[in-house]
Amino acid sequence: MGIFLAGAGPDYDSFPEVFRRFVQDTPRQGGEGRPVRIAVVVHHRGGYPESVLQDYAGPLQSLASCEVVPVLLRDGSPADPAAFDGADAVVVGGGLTPAYLAGLRGCASAIAARVAYLGFSAGAMIAPGRGLMGGYRVRGVEVCSEECSEGLDEVEIRAGLGLVPFAVDVHAAQAGTLSRAVGAVAAGLVDRVVAVDEGTAIVLPDGGDGDFEVIGIGNCWDIRRSGTGCSVSVRPAGN
Repeated sequence: MGIFLAGAGPDYDSFPEVFRRFVQDTPRQGGEGRPVRIAVVVHHRGGYPESVLQDYAGPLQSLASCEVVPVLLRDGSPADPAAFDGADAVVVGGGLTPAYLAGLRGCASAIAARVAYLGFSAGAMIAPGRGLMGGYRVRGVEVCSEECSEGLDEVEIRAGLGLVPFAVDVHAAQAGTLSRAVGAVAAGLVDRVVAVDEGTAIVLPDGGDGDFEVIGIGNCWDIRRSGTGCSVSVRPAGN
């Protein structure tokens, strides 16, 4: 399964590369006589996921002959795994990370069976086996702005979709969540977090072992547990 994890929401004008690479790297399953089918999962804090669907579907349809299958998440109503039947790939949007996880937790196996996954912001954060859901304090100490808390107080790690072997944070340098990622690893909440800048994505090849390519205009910050602390390495786009 090819996996693309973007550090912000969809912005085709400033970051078309992630859409282009995703479409190029998504083969159809089954016969040649049909367009690629892409399930697009969206949630909206205001309760109208339809209002943001075109932000994701539009760029995909402009780049390839594809059929978009909307999966609209509404609070309190988990998605049906059957919604992904026949899809070649899955795109999961940005927004409230805990809401996306609640809506998709029961669909992890169905999503993993697709040939490609593209997660924007929240969609990137729920992809790991153990995902960083939000929060802005570690043991009562602020590690990032409360604006980035996703409605949580303490930083929380929850079981995610199981697609990648490390936790992911997003909007890293721009929103200051890099410090949250460092704090989570330093406190032993997780052993590794990859924090992704805006305008940037990591690409894990099918069958990858946790290594990744960085595309876009920013950096990825690979934070790993080291003794009683952690180490941070910076990987710019193109590496």
